[in-house]
Formats: sequence, structure tokens, C-alpha cells
Amino acid sequence: MRIRPLAVDALIVAALTGVALLLGPEASRQGQNPLDATAYALVVLVHLPLVLRGRAPVVVWCLVHALWLLYITAGYWPVVCSFGPMLAVYTVASQRAARVSVPCAALMGAVWIYAGAVNHTDSWASVAAQAVVYPAMLWRFGVVARRSTELARELRQEQADRARREVAEERGRIARELHDVVAHHMSVISVQAGLARFVFDTDRHTTRTALDTIEATGKEALDELRRMLLLLRAADDGAPAGPMPGLARLGEMTERVRTAGVPVTLTVEGIERPLAPGVDLCAYRVAQEALTNVLKHAPGASARVRLRYEPHQVTVSVTDDGKGVIPARVRTGGGHGLPGMRERAKLYGGQIDTGPQDQGGFAVRLILPTSARAAQQGDDTTT
Repeated sequence: MRIRPLAVDALIVAALTGVALLLGPEASRQGQNPLDATAYALVVLVHLPLVLRGRAPVVVWCLVHALWLLYITAGYWPVVCSFGPMLAVYTVASQRAARVSVPCAALMGAVWIYAGAVNHTDSWASVAAQAVVYPAMLWRFGVVARRSTELARELRQEQADRARREVAEERGRIARELHDVVAHHMSVISVQAGLARFVFDTDRHTTRTALDTIEATGKEALDELRRMLLLLRAADDGAPAGPMPGLARLGEMTERVRTAGVPVTLTVEGIERPLAPGVDLCAYRVAQEALTNVLKHAPGASARVRLRYEPHQVTVSVTDDGKGVIPARVRTGGGHGLPGMRERAKLYGGQIDTGPQDQGGFAVRLILPTSARAAQQGDDTTT
């Protein structure tokens, strides 16, 4: 249960007022004028405005000090009523800038000197020291409290901004994954469906092959989507998620594109080795997106996929022979696929080059580092 600030201030005021009233009988024992009913009423009135100190600290400070001056001028022992003004100074310092709080602290010191003069004190050195030390200490405590509050507020704001950035990044990651999964598989299904419709009455074998490809591609798309959902849920409930696709399945993907009507050749160079999951997925998705663009935007073209393992990096390149025409918006990154490739490459410290070839056609070339640091990045990203 959260206690409201107004209730807290009311409790503080009640405690200070009680202490002041209990201190009242000490006045006569200190050689001061004994407190009467008027004095006790003023004691209560001095502390009462402090209930609203959090809402109007400067106004409360003025009221408290005005009533305290009235109490002092009446000749009563000033110490009894000093708790309220002290709290008022602290409150102003904790909520207002120095240009407001410093004069308030200084005026409290002046009132303290005035109280010494009204009571004809014999120890001016003590009164002067108290008039300087008490307001200075209260002001300093208030300033520290204000700075702490500001730092806490800034920290909360920074955490909120960071959370928003993380949510935006996660949404972008999910969007890229959905785009890569859906765009590729739906492109294959669309092409195969068109082929089946075209030869439905004339070539039953080709029709059956196209339908089998549609079925297999649809199942694979569902498997990947299910795997993504399990991966997203794993952070909340610990649900296990199967491995995401990687370069080990590059042959399956090229075969699927080949059955969709795009002649694709796959060349693997170097010694194959396991890669960090994030790096492996990044390379696979970039090759998938590049082949999807060929499938969607360059009908009739043939493609070549080249995978090269090197000591500290892996290179994936996808080129087409230029018989098809890729729209300018895709070549210049106006679609969603190429920006997604660049984001993936940037995430793992890689480089990607996309653009038309001199001899015709379009090329996508990705270079990903496979150092220990890159591997650690990939593990962190996919866990």
C-alpha cells in the first residue's frame, strides 16, 4: 500500500507539533516567559501550513516565518517554534533553485538574529553561529535531496528511453524475421501455384510436382514461424525453441528456388565449420532474401550462390545473369528486403554490397567476421 505524500507530511507536522508542545514547559526553566494559551495556539499555527509544503513550498515558507515572527515579537521563547521554519527552509531548498532557496535560508538566519535581539540575549556569539550554521546545513541537505531526486528522475527517464529503444529494436528484428520467412516462402508458393494453374489440364506430373512443392514450402514456413514464436516466448516462460535455419540448409533453399523455376547453382569453397548461431542465421537470411528478389523481380533469370569459408570470415554472394529486370526501388533499397540485409550485416559487424553488375544482372555480397567476439554477439542475439 502506497502512502500519499500529503498523508506523510501530515504525520511529520503532527510529530513536530507534538515535540514543540512538549518543549513548551521548558521555557520557564530556561528563564524565558512561560507559554500561555496564545503561545501554544501560535505554535500550532506555525506548524500547520507545513502540511502543504510539497505543493507550495515558498508560500508555506512565507506563512510559517510570518507566524514565527509574530510569536517571537510577542516575547515567547523562539526555540519552541523553530522546528517548523527549519523544515520550511529544507523544503524550499529541496524543491526550488538556489536563487530562491538561498534568500529563504538567509532570511531564516536574520529572523534568528531578530529573536536574539527581542529576548535580549547575552550570548551573541552563540546566536550568530546558530543563525549561520542552522540555515546553511538545512539548505545544504535540501540541495542534496533535490539533486538526488533529479538524478533519480533522469535515471528513470533514461531507463524508459532505453526500454523504448529495445522494444523498437526487437520489433525491427521480429519484422525482419517475418519478412524473410513469409516473403521467401510465399514467393515460392505463388510461383508454383501459377505454374500448377498453367499446366493443370495438360501436364499432370508437373502439376503434382508443383503442388508437392507448395505443400513442402508451406510446411517449412509454418515450422519457421512456429520456431520464431517459441523463441519469442522462451524469454518469458522458458519454452524450448528449436534451432533457427543456417547455412547447413542453404542447399535445401536453393533446391526449393530451383523447383520454383529459377536455375540456381550453389558453390561452397573452403572448409565448412560451425558458426555462431547469429552469424549463421544472418548469412542464411541474406542469401534467402537475395534469391527471393530474383524469384519475385527477375523472372527468367538464373542465379548463382557462392559460399566461401575463410579463416576469420565467411562470404556469401548471390548473383543473377541479368535476363530478368529487378525494379529500381529494390536496387536502390526502396523496398524492405535490402534495408533488412544491411541491418543484419551491421548487427554482426559485417559488410554488404548490393547493386547491378557491369556485365548485367544484380549482385549481393555479404562478408561476416567469424571471430570469437562475433561469435559471442551471435550467441547473445539468439538466446
